[in-house]
Amino acid sequence: MSLTHEARGTASRAANSKSLELLARAGFIGYGVLHLLLAWLALQVAFGNSSGENSQAGALEELASQSFGAFLVGAIGVGLVAMAIWQALEAAVGHQAEQGRERVFERLVSVGRALTYLYFAYTAYKVVSGANASNADSSQQLTEKLMDSTGGRLLVGLAGLAVLGVGLGMIYHGWKKKFEEHLKTGEMSPSVRRISRRLGMAGYISKGIAYGIAGFLVITAAVTYDSEKARGLDAALRTLVEQSYGPILLTLVALGIAAYGAYCFVQFRYRKV
Repeated sequence: MSLTHEARGTASRAANSKSLELLARAGFIGYGVLHLLLAWLALQVAFGNSSGENSQAGALEELASQSFGAFLVGAIGVGLVAMAIWQALEAAVGHQAEQGRERVFERLVSVGRALTYLYFAYTAYKVVSGANASNADSSQQLTEKLMDSTGGRLLVGLAGLAVLGVGLGMIYHGWKKKFEEHLKTGEMSPSVRRISRRLGMAGYISKGIAYGIAGFLVITAAVTYDSEKARGLDAALRTLVEQSYGPILLTLVALGIAAYGAYCFVQFRYRKV
């Protein structure tokens, strides 16, 4: 029992580290830049000017191709690692204000966020090191391997349901303005809070739509045994633009993703870390 208490104490001290807080806050800047670039790529798809991959990896590769881009991608990667550590600590000893099932749920969400930030940090590392960082290729290859194994199509279908669930959760999170629970709203002026609310709602709902479409495509891949549909966000954006009024709908989604990028800058200042 003493070892458990000692481990929790160590985790709590790490969670209260000022250096970690500063790095995590800086990570929101990088995460915001990543979403702004992703929004720009989505607009390219909407207007038929896209030639590369339209995903987080594509956004980082676009940034890396600019002057000092590799340094910026590396800095974003470091910030994402800090955010992953912060969320891992939140999963271990955080969310003290919640109790019971609500705390368990929030800790599980923190686990998901930590894994997401680590994945994007690894993608940033691959971009800087010159390796193939394609999210779409990785998703398709993994889907192919799974579907060729026993019970693989079921696993792919369940993964698609999970991604679809994440998308729906984001839409709910944005519509109900649940994101405000993690902000220091008491320190905001009325105008800043109003802008923050609008950015958060637009950002979470738009990301939820994109993830929901991606999840649906993964489910479709499992049902039709077509791994090419399981190419993540890139496939979701391209599928959306092919629908009736697709360019208009995708433009709205892109603007929403840009809103989330701007919301990340709000989190840099006002997020409870």
